[in-house]
Amino acid sequence: EVQLVESGGGLVQPGGSLELSCAASGFTFSIYGMSWVRQAPGKGLESVSGVNGGNGRATYADSVKGRFTIYRDNTKSTLYLHMNHLEPEGAGVYYCTNSSKANWDAPYACRGQGTQVTVSS
Repeated sequence: EVQLVESGGGLVQPGGSLELSCAASGFTFSIYGMSWVRQAPGKGLESVSGVNGGNGRATYADSVKGRFTIYRDNTKSTLYLHMNHLEPEGAGVYYCTNSSKANWDAPYACRGQGTQVTVSS
């Protein structure tokens, strides 16, 4: 059974940093693309960042480029998202997804339960 368990969310002040983790199990983590999506209050899902399986190529939404870093530890089957200079617009529930292919932007197969990020002073 595929499982994705996010952690690391919380309350952070504007300009602060936070690192999210996603522990994966039930599939061969290293060969599949992985991504983070978020859902702000009252809005739909938005792709934040993805990383391919195999070549490890990362992609970022324009709104987070230069501030967020996605990386994966294939030895631990864990995906990370390090977020710097968080803005109030970055608040929401962050979900980890696993792609059905090596490319992270293929239709995702599974999504975790999410972790809440609140950006407020």
